[in-house]
Amino acid sequence: MKALLKQICTPILKPFENGTGEFDYKPSHRKVLLFLGILCLVIAAISVYVALLTGQVAGIIPVILFGVTGLVCEVVGLLGSDRAVARIWKRH
Repeated sequence: MKALLKQICTPILKPFENGTGEFDYKPSHRKVLLFLGILCLVIAAISVYVALLTGQVAGIIPVILFGVTGLVCEVVGLLGSDRAVARIWKRH
């Protein structure tokens, strides 16, 4: 199942997993990345609620920004290699 998800998410993972050389990775980096992803997705959900409540079309901007950021963080945090997590933090 994880291999299938990795294959589906290849366009997101590929920019973070390529490269050579050493990188600085700690398990806490992955935990913080997952927490950041959840936080961004919660903010996106709140933005959807507020945008629907007020009827403002401009409310889609934070939904897109926080939603995409949260999605990328979760995909890299859950499916990415140690190198991908280090690259997202620029620790290579």
